[in-house]
Amino acid sequence: MADVLIVEDDATIRTALVRALGARHHATMTAPDAMSGLQSLVEHRPDVVLLDLGLPDLDGAALLAMIRAVSDVPVIVVSARDEGAGIVELLDAGADDYLVKPFAADQLEARIRAVLRRAGAPGPAGPLTVGGLVVDPRARTVRLDGADIELSPKEFDLLHYLAERPGEVVKKRELLAEVWNQPYGGADKTVDVHLHWLRRKLGETGDAPRYLHSVRGVGVKLAPPP
Repeated sequence: MADVLIVEDDATIRTALVRALGARHHATMTAPDAMSGLQSLVEHRPDVVLLDLGLPDLDGAALLAMIRAVSDVPVIVVSARDEGAGIVELLDAGADDYLVKPFAADQLEARIRAVLRRAGAPGPAGPLTVGGLVVDPRARTVRLDGADIELSPKEFDLLHYLAERPGEVVKKRELLAEVWNQPYGGADKTVDVHLHWLRRKLGETGDAPRYLHSVRGVGVKLAPPP
């Protein structure tokens, strides 16, 4: 659960965000303009800020600069503006993520988890062991039953993400958001192809899995052989 500050001038959108985040057990506070948002940030110190750009008193980009002057709280910009150059400028100015309206509530939830995880993690953890599989995020190496496995950078990122959640079924759209940093609605085929390559390097197939198990219509999980 996180304390989320929503800085959004549209009352309908504020209500929808409060409802969606409350259903996912987050606490919320709202502000309809930049200055009340900044005041709420200073007084309540939320865990994450959702920041709209089209605020009535001050552009969201200017508020982002003010936030960064007083806090390193994770900021996710949520805006209907989808200009590539503008998004890059905001990320370079200190935003932690950017979501283009409209978006799915599950997508927002995944982005909140991601920025909080990055904010709370001082660095890569030690090796992760799942059965005979050892994934070392510091060295970015993988060993299977004592033998080194050569993976591409994205294959490693995918395996590492799953190894952090052994036995948990992870949705493909979550993998797209977390591993590829793509919005929900991206091509599941990207995940399928990398899973195929990963299975081949682990010496298994989708029909005869050992570690990577597909759950039809849901996602995939990493689990040790029985």
